[in-house]
Amino acid sequence: MSQIKLSSSLNSPPSRLAPQGSGPADRGVAEFEALYRANVAAVTAYFARRSAEPQTVADLTADTFVQAIMSFATFDPRKGTPRAWVFGIARRIYAAHCQAHSQQRSRVERLAGRRELAPDEVGELIDRIDAERAGRALVSGLTTLPAADRAVVELVDLAGLQPTEAARVLGVAPGTLRMRLMRARARLRKAATPDLAHGMDPASEPEVTS
Repeated sequence: MSQIKLSSSLNSPPSRLAPQGSGPADRGVAEFEALYRANVAAVTAYFARRSAEPQTVADLTADTFVQAIMSFATFDPRKGTPRAWVFGIARRIYAAHCQAHSQQRSRVERLAGRRELAPDEVGELIDRIDAERAGRALVSGLTTLPAADRAVVELVDLAGLQPTEAARVLGVAPGTLRMRLMRARARLRKAATPDLAHGMDPASEPEVTS
């Protein structure tokens, strides 16, 4: 895991995320700071729905934005929104994290080089994790869906991406994504328990528009 420190407020990029020496020009730094502020809460929530461990959430969020700044020069707004691009990175970071655990790395290896969180950072992340408790329950319930359909529901109904943004993250056509989303919602309505059905009622279901 990265040693990059998350900002205690989570509203501005960590100072060590700022490139050193031969980093981007001031304009590029300002653009990245705007991207960070606009997306850090959503990315933190994305990981908080997958882990109830504050340190893990902090590490995965930091790793996402470390990767984002390292590849920021390659971002092309003509190919998708900044949020879609950042969530694409977050999904790859989480996939790598899961792969590392599946390989059963030793605890010492997993913790090597990790910066422990300060008490105020732990408290703030615990609040965020608690706020995503229902989201974690829904993510668990989504295991009944095929992986492709599950990813669509996670990005659109939980992370709040527009269907076109989610399509970009997943590398599929918008029309394909809309069909998967409608299919997944139908399956959830049919098989859900009352708890999982909350928010999936047809009358309250978000319209698939863009």
